[in-house]
Amino acid sequence: MLPTDGANQSEQLKPGKKLHPHAAFHVDRTWLEELQNRTLRNGPWDDWTLFQLTVEAEQTKLVTSFDELQCMRSLPAFEPMEHQISTARKVLHEMGGRAILADEVGLGKTIEAGLVLKEYLVRGLVRKVLILVPASLVLQWVRELNTKFGIAATAQRKHYSWQNDIVVASIDTAKREQHRDYLLNCDYDMLIIDEAHKLKNKKTTNYQFVQQLRKKYCLLLTATPVQNDLDELYNLITLLKPGQLGGQSEFAANFVVDKRLPKNEDQLQKALSGVMIRNRRGDGGISFTKRIVRNVTVELSQEEKALYDAVTAFVRERYEESGGDLMSALSLVTLQREVCSSRDAVFLTLVNLFKKTAEDSPVRAKIWELVNVIKQIQSNSKGEKALELIRGMNDEKVIVFTEYRASQEYLLQFFKQHGIHAVPYRGGMNRGKKDWMMDLFRGRAQVLIATEAGGEGINLQFCHQMINFDLPWNPMRVEQRIGRVHRLGQEHDVRIYNLCTLGTIEEHIVHLLHEKINLFELVIGDLDDIMERLEKEEQPLEQRLAKMLLESSGDHELRSRIDTLGSSINRIRTEAQEEARTAGTPPIGTILDGLGRTVEVRP
Repeated sequence: MLPTDGANQSEQLKPGKKLHPHAAFHVDRTWLEELQNRTLRNGPWDDWTLFQLTVEAEQTKLVTSFDELQCMRSLPAFEPMEHQISTARKVLHEMGGRAILADEVGLGKTIEAGLVLKEYLVRGLVRKVLILVPASLVLQWVRELNTKFGIAATAQRKHYSWQNDIVVASIDTAKREQHRDYLLNCDYDMLIIDEAHKLKNKKTTNYQFVQQLRKKYCLLLTATPVQNDLDELYNLITLLKPGQLGGQSEFAANFVVDKRLPKNEDQLQKALSGVMIRNRRGDGGISFTKRIVRNVTVELSQEEKALYDAVTAFVRERYEESGGDLMSALSLVTLQREVCSSRDAVFLTLVNLFKKTAEDSPVRAKIWELVNVIKQIQSNSKGEKALELIRGMNDEKVIVFTEYRASQEYLLQFFKQHGIHAVPYRGGMNRGKKDWMMDLFRGRAQVLIATEAGGEGINLQFCHQMINFDLPWNPMRVEQRIGRVHRLGQEHDVRIYNLCTLGTIEEHIVHLLHEKINLFELVIGDLDDIMERLEKEEQPLEQRLAKMLLESSGDHELRSRIDTLGSSINRIRTEAQEEARTAGTPPIGTILDGLGRTVEVRP
């Protein structure tokens, strides 16, 4: 209660000052008016919406089941898939936070690792975390953890960055002398390593460094936990959980017939199921959009065809002079493949070959003859076809893959001349530049032109158009390209355009990959198995193709040989399927068929 005379308030309220008995006072009754208004609205109770919010707040504090993931309540804007949630639960409750996440490419191993990490953070079991990934993926990991999971991860840039609670860095940076001692003296609650198959050799400095890191929980992420040797698998699991497979000699005695052939599969499966989870594209509940493949034929110009024929004659002549030495001729076969890409790629290879050739060698003169043929070429038929395809895509994003840096540079200039905004992405770029190129592609640029090395590990679900400007001879590398866009999170059917020059080796390669073995409809695990079996029977596929090219007398014989090879590949596929159906000796390529259901171990 205050006097109404504001001017005299301070005087009247001085200590020891007596108030006049007839002084006028005003009582502040606004609180009573507000209470009466609330009563009129809600009866004798407070605002119902405030009461409801209080109840909901208390309910969120309740843990109804220890098995449920508490972190799901704090991810309102992100909904993981069922197999990712199941994987996280299994790591938490059955594996004690130490696991190999071995899902096939594109199934979201990063999401699974993020869920596990978030759950441990929410439960207060983890604070200090180190995440080691390829340098090109550092900022991609930081973005995913921040945007999807609300995890305050930071990229390592300076030495003081290591002091942050959750740090993402490349393993090459972490093991450097100026950082190594600091990291080895830290106690990490959780260590996460992406592309962990690169640790398969225990003699490498990477393996030894990771082994020495002090960590309570550990996640290793790899789509290929074993490739050529069961010892690789042993090394990886020993890094994660020493003793799980016994000692090296004990493991070899119990589980290995030879380096690719296991024995006592049931016991091996049981040991593996305690540390490894593998989800496959063929598993129920995992759905992908369609792949729509179109082979686009390209007719070479007269000048381009003259170069191809001249290079073919040059390569075969060198092969015959070497007495049929295939290994020495493999680098020359690259010339024929480059002709199918761009004259720029051929020119650079010829210049390097000229420098390596003895000055008195007659081969030097023949190299310059090829250079003179190159000078007659004024256009690139395949580049013009790629431009035509891109212009027909209504400004949609498109990724163009090429094997050759020179072709990448040519396409950048060619598209720029025709008003198409394109950016490069390749190995050799530092982390900052790669991230800059990716941001430009997400934003202003319509086209990303990527080389093979640049395409590893990047996620491009926001793009669903892809052009193979030239094709690798290894089907696994083709699949890895497609896996950049055809993965979980892709909302559109993926359109794949394979540019194919008529009358060249490229036409036969497309015929083999698409028509004979139906590469684009194979599950990657099946493809991996087929390639392993093929190489076990004979030479690697790329060497076999090169040998056919060099020894065939003409186009007709080459097509006949490639058809025979395609039949061999299909036979191997049939045998693998029959073995799986009759539960024969399991192969080694895919180790665990996810979530403890079944296991495949490939020979």
